[in-house]
Amino acid sequence: MIVTSPGQMGELGRRLAKLLRAGDLVMLSGELGAGKTTLTRGLGEGLGVRGAVTSPTFVIARVHPALGDGPPLVHVDAYRLGGGLDEMEDLDLDVSLPESVIVVEWGEGKVEELTDDRLMVRIHRAVGDTTDEVRHVSLAGLGERWDGTDLGVLSA
Repeated sequence: MIVTSPGQMGELGRRLAKLLRAGDLVMLSGELGAGKTTLTRGLGEGLGVRGAVTSPTFVIARVHPALGDGPPLVHVDAYRLGGGLDEMEDLDLDVSLPESVIVVEWGEGKVEELTDDRLMVRIHRAVGDTTDEVRHVSLAGLGERWDGTDLGVLSA
C-alpha cells in the first residue's frame, strides 16, 4: 500500500491496532526516517495506551500501559543491539509477550525466536520521490495467528 504523509502513517497504525491483541509481535523494518516510530505512535493511539510513543533508540525499550482493558504496548528499538535474542534477554520480551503487543523496530535476525507468529511490516521510501513523503508499506503475517487474517482491510 502507498502512504503519502506522516498523518496517513499514523492512521495506518490506528487501523492496524484494531487487528492486534495480546501476544502479538510486530516487526518493523525500513531505513532511518521511514516512518516506523510514526506507525508505532498510531498503534499506541489505537490501542489506547498511556504515554507519548517516541523512539526508544537510547533506552532500547519502553512499556506503555493500557489506559483501558486492552493490552499494553512494548516498543523496542533493536538498532543498537548487534546480536540475536541472547542480547535481548535482559528485556524479558518472552515474559512480556503473552500479555502485551510487542513492536520491534530493526528486529530482523534478532527476535524471531520469540514466536513463530509475527507480523512483518516493511516500509520503503518511494524511489524518485521529491517530497520525501511517499512510502510503500507491505505487511506479511507469519504463523498460525495470522492465517486467514485479511490485512487488505488496512489499505481502505
